[in-house]
Amino acid sequence: MPRSAGRWSGPLLVLLLLGACSSPTPVPATTPNPSVPTPSVTTSSATTSSATTSPVTPAAPTGTPLSSPAGTPAATPPAAPATSRSATPLAAPSAPAGRRAPVVVLDPGHNGGNGAHPAQIGSLVPAGGFEKPCNTAGTETDAGYPEHAFAFDVAQRTAALLRARGTTVVLTRPDDTGVGPCVDVRAALANEAGASLAVSVHADGAPADDQGFHVAEPALAPDGGNAAVLAPSDVAARDLLTAFGAATGLPPATYPGDLVAPGLTRRSDLAGLNLARTPAVLLEAGNMRNAQEAALLSDPSFRQRAAEGIASGVAAFLARSTP
Repeated sequence: MPRSAGRWSGPLLVLLLLGACSSPTPVPATTPNPSVPTPSVTTSSATTSSATTSPVTPAAPTGTPLSSPAGTPAATPPAAPATSRSATPLAAPSAPAGRRAPVVVLDPGHNGGNGAHPAQIGSLVPAGGFEKPCNTAGTETDAGYPEHAFAFDVAQRTAALLRARGTTVVLTRPDDTGVGPCVDVRAALANEAGASLAVSVHADGAPADDQGFHVAEPALAPDGGNAAVLAPSDVAARDLLTAFGAATGLPPATYPGDLVAPGLTRRSDLAGLNLARTPAVLLEAGNMRNAQEAALLSDPSFRQRAAEGIASGVAAFLARSTP
C-alpha cells in the first residue's frame, strides 16, 4: 500500500491481513460509518482441494476448502456497491484429542471495487484513538497490476498452505470484486474470531528507487487499547520477517522512516494494528513502483514463494506459542 497509508489467545493463533494505506490527521473518534456493510468471514482449514460453499459467521470459522488460486484475480469494479458479506467456509482440520486447530486470520488489503466507490471507502471510522478513512483503493504497478489483486491471490495461496498444516484460516474478504470491508471491521473480525495472530497482506507504493519488503508491528495505540498484544506481535513480526526474506530472496527494506530494524517498522497510525486485541502484523511484500520488484510481484511463481514465506513465518510463530 502507499507509504501514506495481539494478547496471546492460548492455543489459537491468527494471522490477519489488516491495514490501511493512508495516515490522515487524527480527529475526534466517532462511531463507525454505517454506509459500508459489515462482512462475514471466510474460514479455511481443510486438507483437500475440493471446494463447496456455505455461509458462516466469525464465531464459527470452519467449513469446506477454498479452491487453489489460479493466476491473477480480476479487478473489475461492480456496477453497484458489492460488499464482502458472504464467504466461502472451509472445513475444520483434524486436531489432536483435546485441542482445537490453531486459527489464523489473513487480511488481503483493499478490494477490487473500492476505486469505484470513493464516498464509501472515504468515510471515517475509528482507528484506535482517532479516525481515518474506511479503506483505500491501494496502489498498482506502472503496468497496471493492482495491489488488491496481488494481496488476494497471495492470501488464497497462503490459506491453502496453512490448511495443509492443519490450521483454520479466516479471510477478511471472500473475493476481489467487493467494496471494503472497512479497516475497523477487519480488525474486529480477527478479535471476534478469538484468533492468536492476524496478518494483513499488502504491497507498497513507495518511490521507484526504494526497494525491499518490510513488516509492520503495532506500537502503542493513541487510546492504549492494544497494549496487551505488543509483545507477541513483535515475536510474530520477526518470525515473518525472517521467513519471508528466506522464501523470496527480497532484501529487508531500509527506506521507511519508522524502522526499528531493517525491514521492521513499529506504527501507531494503522487502524488494523491499533484496534488489534490479538497479535497482529502487516506485510508490505515489496514496492510496486520499483520496476524490478513490480515484475516479481506480477509473477504467479513469485506470489507462490511469497505465500510460502508467510506460511512459514506463521508456522514458526505457532510453534513458539502453542502449548
